[in-house]
Amino acid sequence: MIRVLLADDQTLVRAGFRSILAGEPDIEVLGEAEDGARAVRLAAELRPDVVLMDVRMPVLDGLEATRRIVGDARLAGVRVVILTTFDLDEYVYGAIRAGASGFLVKDTEPAELVHGVRVVARGDALLAPAVTRRLIAEFAQRLAEPPPDGTLDALTVREREVLELVAAGMSNDEIARRLVLSTATAKTHVSRILAKVGARDRAQLVVLASSRRSARATGRSWWCWRTSRASCAPAGCPDRGPGLITVTA
Repeated sequence: MIRVLLADDQTLVRAGFRSILAGEPDIEVLGEAEDGARAVRLAAELRPDVVLMDVRMPVLDGLEATRRIVGDARLAGVRVVILTTFDLDEYVYGAIRAGASGFLVKDTEPAELVHGVRVVARGDALLAPAVTRRLIAEFAQRLAEPPPDGTLDALTVREREVLELVAAGMSNDEIARRLVLSTATAKTHVSRILAKVGARDRAQLVVLASSRRSARATGRSWWCWRTSRASCAPAGCPDRGPGLITVTA
């Protein structure tokens, strides 16, 4: 059973989400919070698997509430999904950096909401399909402090291949098929990458991948994930480009 906490200052939004999720046999809505501070308290009290978190809320906003939940070692198993609207896209990248496992737009279809909860509950990243590659790449270019050059040095060649596929939005099953591995082996590679680079989940791996590419993209020099080197990539090379790819699990 997937346990969900709803955090939104609009009663009708919470009621709508509850109605949608309550109809699913594998999902249980544990509680509701009308502000960020209460969301943090209820997360600590109820220990949900997933928190659906609005950005703009009174008392404490959704980003700070996310940081507090993610930063609490007792809540290591709690995943946060940020709820946003297109006029709030400025918050999206900051939300992922704050530790959110992904985000959904508020006008998402009911089936997408249910699917998103399941995706995040199993540990995958979730970025709404409506968000374009160009928009996310723009957020990546605003990174104030790119990861240090040594961040990826500890990764093996195989782990770099897996990281590239994670950043392309592939699930463990898809990675296993692409690299001719068992799903268990693919999952092990992802777990080791998370540990080595200090990322919380797959969403932060996407952020790491995008920020590295953006930091290395100067003139015609582009960061190559396969070789872990900056190289001059010719037109048509799959390694060319700013490289932040929308994740749709």
